Amino acid sequence: MTRIGGTWSNWARTTQITPLRIERPRTPEGVQRAVRAAVAQGLTVKAVGAGHSFTGIAAAPGVLLELDDMQGLVMADAGSGRVTLLAGTRLHRVPRLLAACGLAMQNLGDIDRQSIAGAISTGTHGTGARFGGLAAQVVGVTMITAAGDFLRVDEEQNTEMLPAVALGLGALGIIVEVTLQCVPAFVMHAIDEPVPLADVLATLDDRVAASDHFEFYWFPHTDVALTKRQTRLPESTVRRPLPVVGKWIDETLLSNGVYRVVCAAGQAVPAITPPFNRLAVKLTGDRVYTDRSHRVLTQNRNVRFREMEYALPAENVVSAFRTVKELISQRGWRIEFPIEVRFAGEDDRWLSTAHGRATGYIAVHRFWRADHTAYFDAVEQIMLEHGGRPHWGKLHSLDAGQLRERYPRFDDFRALRDRLDPDRRFGNRHLERVLGD
Repeated sequence: MTRIGGTWSNWARTTQITPLRIERPRTPEGVQRAVRAAVAQGLTVKAVGAGHSFTGIAAAPGVLLELDDMQGLVMADAGSGRVTLLAGTRLHRVPRLLAACGLAMQNLGDIDRQSIAGAISTGTHGTGARFGGLAAQVVGVTMITAAGDFLRVDEEQNTEMLPAVALGLGALGIIVEVTLQCVPAFVMHAIDEPVPLADVLATLDDRVAASDHFEFYWFPHTDVALTKRQTRLPESTVRRPLPVVGKWIDETLLSNGVYRVVCAAGQAVPAITPPFNRLAVKLTGDRVYTDRSHRVLTQNRNVRFREMEYALPAENVVSAFRTVKELISQRGWRIEFPIEVRFAGEDDRWLSTAHGRATGYIAVHRFWRADHTAYFDAVEQIMLEHGGRPHWGKLHSLDAGQLRERYPRFDDFRALRDRLDPDRRFGNRHLERVLGD
């Protein structure tokens, strides 16, 4: 399907663009035809997934490819745990697709609305010091190059490219299929518990090491951390999920419905933010349950927001967090969204935020109608002073020169880009900034 005109915007409403035309291919061969046609006309061409990146990384000024019709399972091998998915497959559909094979993804981020290709290409990650992000689970990719050819990258073909194309920012080609290394399906025992923030910061290393997955949220203007710790258990474990009504009250009514109203009201009357944050800490974050892995790892978030997230050497997280906390107090800001702290194991993906080091993440948010500029700019400087690398799909101000200093394989990635897309048919303004021309 092809249509002329129309405006595309991302979920956060931070990017809007009117491409020359929009195409909706249904097969990998359809993508190939679209790429060849765009190149023949001298146009740029880019694919978009669910639009959950906060940056302009997917903005397509020439030909925009919507991959919504390219969803589903291509191949599954229960014995090896390998599965191949069409690039547009939404993450929230993957658990059901894998269930028949008794498999699950090793780890997930806390939002599952993205497409699989978009999630790996921007470095989506979850939490757990022994587990990498989604791109670390990729063992094969099929994409269409700027020459209009199919390129398979896996353990048998073009293997040297895998650490680059598994997290390629959409700069190397249009991904049409993704092969993942999955694990046997499992359940998780989860404990969500409010703990004094001072105690969490003093014992953070021990808490991270003691759980398969650990993270915490801190609402500014409070002295409590909402901790989440999770233990992986065999699929045969008896499940004790959250009661349906209680889960609806906590996650839909309070965390989304009431929270949206309060965030909006806080823009007119900032003084209501601190007391509401203290109330939110009392009403949420205290529960114990056991459920399937994807139901524990992911959350339903409907309140629109803007986000910046930085990846730090794990040993720098506490210092950076304390500095941000002090910053908010000094500036007298009224921050309505919590700060989120997560962890990930190191990996070998060239542009991974966890490349070569155990990593902790600090994410800051603002309601989408709030001016985030001063807050994000100040926090970013703290993150940079602590060795931070920005999340590729979230807001930041760095350019290619600054990013080169933070990624040992940055120039190797650029060299591969020169080889696969010398004319920058998959480029846009955002990629020009972060990768150079």
